[in-house]
Amino acid sequence: MRAIEITAPGGPEVLRLCRRPVPVPGCGEIVIKLAYAGVNRPDALQRAGAYAPPPGASLLPGLEGAGHVAEVGPGVTGWGVGDDVCALLPGGGYAEYAVCSAAHALPVPAGLSLRDAACLPETAFTVWSNVVMRGGLRAGERFLVHGGSSGIGTMAIQVARAQGARVFATAGTAEKCAVCEGLGATAINHRDADFVAVLRGEGGVNLILDMVGGSYMDRNIKALADEGRLVSIAFLQGPKAEINFAQVMMRRLTLTGSTLRPQNEAAKAEIARALRTQLWPQIEAGVVKVVHDSEFALADAALAHARMESGAHIGKIVLKVG
Repeated sequence: MRAIEITAPGGPEVLRLCRRPVPVPGCGEIVIKLAYAGVNRPDALQRAGAYAPPPGASLLPGLEGAGHVAEVGPGVTGWGVGDDVCALLPGGGYAEYAVCSAAHALPVPAGLSLRDAACLPETAFTVWSNVVMRGGLRAGERFLVHGGSSGIGTMAIQVARAQGARVFATAGTAEKCAVCEGLGATAINHRDADFVAVLRGEGGVNLILDMVGGSYMDRNIKALADEGRLVSIAFLQGPKAEINFAQVMMRRLTLTGSTLRPQNEAAKAEIARALRTQLWPQIEAGVVKVVHDSEFALADAALAHARMESGAHIGKIVLKVG
């Protein structure tokens, strides 16, 4: 099969088209003939040598995709050859075929194309597990997501709105703010306004989904309402920060976080079950939609990474594989 390999740690130019054997499913696994693969920031971190695959996972990048079931392994029920499917992958998505746990695969939502479906797993697993399951967002609460025009951000805005929350989002251009507003968020252009001041004027927010880290950590704490929750899922400004723990204690704040890929098989399967019963109906009803930025051929994966790392993209970037 054709695939994209990481020839050495580095920039987008280290991604190269190659040929690899088609993977063989183990017990409880399926092989997917991919039509599209999603491009995500963890792929770029892996390419740069900063995010190693978990033991036993493919060394090829790619954490989500959609296509058709090509083969089922021993012990698999509920999936058959030819079924349309999208899946959270342990790696290997930048290829014509990928293997994953059958429990981490989901049916393509009714009415969605395979291209749309390929944009769902990584963002949906991440947002639902951190905003709803870990963050405990409830109807009537105020919610902030940083980077609201990103793939994660556009999904988080819509999920939070569907949960009945009032949503705020930061972004860095008028165009990106307009996209956030169009999805139902109150947008804050972080180049023109201080999100802390804006949100304190609203009484603070109950939950923040943060992908920035660094200097934003102390500012996030200031932007929270009493008994607010801060969930960290990335740290574009770095993993270290100085914060005032007196504020955490006196205002009864909760600081938590997670990263998806290292979680065990059972934890990911639990998230998949929640998505299928709770989020998938919202997608099929058109309440939550995929926001597309651009599409690249598999052989042009380096261009897709350059687009993502430019920061200019809005929504999801995909690779056309099949």
